[in-house]
Amino acid sequence: MEEIVLRPVGQVLSSTEEPEEMPLGGLEAVIEIFPEYQEALKGIEENSHIWVLSWFHKAPRDVLRVKPVRINPELPEYGVFALRTYTRPNTIGLSLARLERVEGCRLYLKGLDAIGGTPVIDIKPYFENDTIFSPLTSYIKGKDREMRQGILSKRALVHHQEECSYLHLAVRMAIIAEDYLGKLNSPDLFVRVRGPLCLVDCVQGISRARLANPPRFSFQPAEAEIESEWKRGNSTLLLRLKPGAELEGLESKEDQELFHIEYWE
Repeated sequence: MEEIVLRPVGQVLSSTEEPEEMPLGGLEAVIEIFPEYQEALKGIEENSHIWVLSWFHKAPRDVLRVKPVRINPELPEYGVFALRTYTRPNTIGLSLARLERVEGCRLYLKGLDAIGGTPVIDIKPYFENDTIFSPLTSYIKGKDREMRQGILSKRALVHHQEECSYLHLAVRMAIIAEDYLGKLNSPDLFVRVRGPLCLVDCVQGISRARLANPPRFSFQPAEAEIESEWKRGNSTLLLRLKPGAELEGLESKEDQELFHIEYWE
């Protein structure tokens, strides 16, 4: 087979320089495109998100199976082609990042999971056709509530595009539902929401439940009564926000302080 030669088009500028220090979800960072490729950036500022292909230069290349220990050490081993781990035979990174602004040869990004000094191989815009709203994926559950909250919050924010109190409420509902019923993006999990449209939108974004094909999601706009119902098989979880419950500072409140919780099988 013909030899493949890749020439970097730029590099990542970041204060984080070790793979183990990179948090899940990435960080703010800058990509500096080499001057000879600056013309290739024309029009890129029209995009809110970009795909960054990079070369994870500090990653080992001789490991084919790993445990996703950073997410949950109790999970089984997976082949590296079934995970987004930076350890792989060809250490090509694929990152979806938010493009904040462009200044000359520099792209200012949020959510980039590449360390400082990482060679950038290519950049592509994120298109509408890249979206698969309800894909089938492996169930890789976070090891604790804090990690799961981070994962679900990012999913809700990508969908809702605004951080608000109802986003945090939706995340809390989803965490409780996951405790009782497991994987939320599952074809046999049905979700019903009653409440403000911001809450409805965030719950749908987290659960990836569609209105049809299959119909897993239903909602009723309301302001006074707020609840979500989650069903799988014969199991049903009903979460109803208690009257007078404050949405500020949700992280410091226990589940029972916020909700009437009913569960039956």
